[in-house]
Amino acid sequence: MKALPDHIMTSPPTISFELSQSALQARRNAKWNQYDADIIPAFVADMDFAVAAPIQAAIERIVRDGDYGYPLRNGDKADRLVANAFAERMASRFGWELSPDLVVPMADLVQGTYAPILAFSDPGDGVVLQVPNYPPFRDAIATTERQLLPLPMREAGTRYVFDMAELAKLVDKRTRVFILCNPQNPTGRVFARDELLALGQFAIERDLIVVSDEIHSDLTYPGHQHIPFASLGPDIAARTVTINSATKSFNIPGLRCAVVAFGNEALRNRYHKRIPLRLTGQANIVGADATAAAWRECQPWLDAVMAHLLKARNRVVDVLAAEAPGIRLHAPEATYLAWLDCRKLGLSASAFQFFLEKARIGFSAGETFDPDCGQFVRLNFATSMPILDEILDRFITATRQNER
Repeated sequence: MKALPDHIMTSPPTISFELSQSALQARRNAKWNQYDADIIPAFVADMDFAVAAPIQAAIERIVRDGDYGYPLRNGDKADRLVANAFAERMASRFGWELSPDLVVPMADLVQGTYAPILAFSDPGDGVVLQVPNYPPFRDAIATTERQLLPLPMREAGTRYVFDMAELAKLVDKRTRVFILCNPQNPTGRVFARDELLALGQFAIERDLIVVSDEIHSDLTYPGHQHIPFASLGPDIAARTVTINSATKSFNIPGLRCAVVAFGNEALRNRYHKRIPLRLTGQANIVGADATAAAWRECQPWLDAVMAHLLKARNRVVDVLAAEAPGIRLHAPEATYLAWLDCRKLGLSASAFQFFLEKARIGFSAGETFDPDCGQFVRLNFATSMPILDEILDRFITATRQNER
């Protein structure tokens, strides 16, 4: 019998991580403090779960010892600690061998989006972006005065895809960068090897730099496998900048630690000619230790979380199919985010505003992912089953009242 990949567990360990609504409301984070108490938040990509024990222990060790000086861990500075942990995880989990010397830790993943755009293009140059997509990508293109070239994710059967022929028509001689989001946010696609190879060959032919956001790579469901874009071969790696972080998979977004990884030394050197190392800052001591603990020690916690998320994803798909057939969605292949198409409801307002007012649910507004998606919302289902059931009950009640 063929062994299952590490990311698919037949019987994940029993680990307690779900938090009650009262415990969540007592926190001071953005998710549970943005709205009035009667609104259930289901927007920002933040899981309603307690962090893994090794992460908590790493943080408590720093606090216990008052260890707030410049960090050195077994001879490594904080940045090297994170770079080594990232390289180890990519090799063991995805078979992607890269040198830690090509990994540049920084404080924030959004910095990792802006910096490559600044490094590998000039104002007025074209940047291709799959749409709908994570809103800061659009902001990064606009604020750096680049030209947004939107490549639509279109429905094809049970999933969303992008069209290579459409891409070929979109790109011109001033196009410099393709932003790849894989797994894709908000559609939840995990792109297959043939899709990625086609894109890689196109990037070579058109001399494009690919900025590959792989922050959701650990959150893939059975039947799907994340493939790091830079692992597809040296020619593709030579034009790939990978951005990643432990923040989504291990629920530590407030600790501000991310990495930018370059496909080879020449690409890294080209980047640093425009983006000095000091410009993007460094990971702080807490974020660095927590990130290293996440990538090296917390796979059992993640396996348990993924088992829960699989049940939650299936609950969303099954309940909406039975109770709200007018809502279209494709089961995400990764992430804990569901992209809900509400166009058949015939709403006069945006779907976000409708459900905020009528269901008291705070979704992510579809128009922030694409101005043409005002009748879509993004649901974060990374919460306890009781909270998720309340969200679904409110959602269905509001859709039925709208039909009257």
